[in-house]
Amino acid sequence: MVDSMGEMLRQDMECEGLLECFHGLKELDRECFRVLVEAEGPLTVDEVAEVVDRERSTAYRALQRLKQAGFVQKEQVNYEQGGYYHVFRPTEPDAVADEMQRMLNDWYAMIGQLIGEFREKYDEETPTTQATAEN
Repeated sequence: MVDSMGEMLRQDMECEGLLECFHGLKELDRECFRVLVEAEGPLTVDEVAEVVDRERSTAYRALQRLKQAGFVQKEQVNYEQGGYYHVFRPTEPDAVADEMQRMLNDWYAMIGQLIGEFREKYDEETPTTQATAEN
């Protein structure tokens, strides 16, 4: 993990890194997302687990994290004779990108406010420090 924003800006990043950056998702989550994006249709948990070579429960937890972050959608498919199962599909890229842009804008506004508070706090203390140093 990167320790500072300066380090992050110097890193080579790929767009998939946004999954981790914005939502704290793990490498397995990224892998499951890639599997869903590359699939020709929605997949079950078992199908995703098989492709990523993980236990069903492990793949399910990754899909749940992706769902919670808004990267995938979970749909119920009903059997004609009764019962159902769930499939997962990736969320439309524009919807995901719009949400990340909203989060970035919120973060930018919050950081801007903190920088303003920093400026006010230390601009006020500067004359006192200078007056003390002169005496």
